[in-house]
Amino acid sequence: MESKTARLTILIDPAKKKAFEELCSLQDQTPSQVIRQMIREYLERHNVDYATKARISSR
Repeated sequence: MESKTARLTILIDPAKKKAFEELCSLQDQTPSQVIRQMIREYLERHNVDYATKARISSR
């Protein structure tokens, strides 16, 4: 897990925000947790490395 955090501010339609927050709540997750997972998956899909990426060595 990252040791420092940075803020990411987005603009979203209020109806989508409400629906997203309700779905997150039903899944017992915070919106921040879901967004962080989406970002990790997006970076992975595009083969982007970053400093805090977990690395598993295959020997």
